[in-house]
Amino acid sequence: MPTATAVEPNAAVLAAVKKVSAIATLPEITTKIIATVEDPNSSAASLHKIISHDPALVARVMKVVNSAFYGLPGQIASIERAIVLLGLNAIKNIAVSASLGQLFRGVSLCEGYSAKDLWKHCVAVGVAARELARQMKFPLADEAFLAGMIHDVGILVALQTMPEKLRQVCQTVRGGDREFCEVEAEIMGMDHQQLGMALAAQWKFPRSVQLVAGYHHCPTVLAEEHALLARMVYVADSLACDGSIGFNLTAKHQKLESATLAELNIDAGIVEHTRAALPNLVQECSSIFGS
Repeated sequence: MPTATAVEPNAAVLAAVKKVSAIATLPEITTKIIATVEDPNSSAASLHKIISHDPALVARVMKVVNSAFYGLPGQIASIERAIVLLGLNAIKNIAVSASLGQLFRGVSLCEGYSAKDLWKHCVAVGVAARELARQMKFPLADEAFLAGMIHDVGILVALQTMPEKLRQVCQTVRGGDREFCEVEAEIMGMDHQQLGMALAAQWKFPRSVQLVAGYHHCPTVLAEEHALLARMVYVADSLACDGSIGFNLTAKHQKLESATLAELNIDAGIVEHTRAALPNLVQECSSIFGS
């Protein structure tokens, strides 16, 4: 397993996150959705009322709910029915994921990769993490999907605040055998895990998702109660990068050897099933999330 060691966001990391403009805040409605679902006193009616005020978001959520990605029997005709069938947390994760794609648009990440390639990678990691969760009978498969979708959001912060340094990191990693986080720390003074964790906290994402953003390259350093989600995203990230789906430099050297899987406590058979299913899952999901 790579030796990357995550560090909680420090003053320099927080300052970098404060500098970003376009991605510093999620759409207002997305923030309201997160706050509503995280509030133990909220109801399905509260969530329905918020989402219904944004027809474009309603359309995106219904597209996901009625896709093969969810495989629900028959067509779901309303947000209210979707909430009843899937639950508040699943609808929250769909709504947030449907809002994220607009942040990954129209700019070069580094030579050979665009921000859209990073989004394609994030979609791949999201669907792989969700499939791993389902195969492992993990009760929060939609949380795994969201965690995978946002795991590399720190790269967007680096792209906005230090684009030349990020390009230098990519060039160094592409031409050698060093770990992405190690090179980031050397060139930028921080890595995308720290930046992503700080941004996810600013977005008021659940703590479990923040920790995935901050520790997805070194999940075994987390306490056991927080580790499983990060472990699944570590494996999903490795599969997506190994399959060269989108931007694949961050986990280029993460190899899912038997010793690594044993350390992660994830069954090799489930991993190979997910690897085989991933191209179809990505194709299915790309059409509904616009990657």
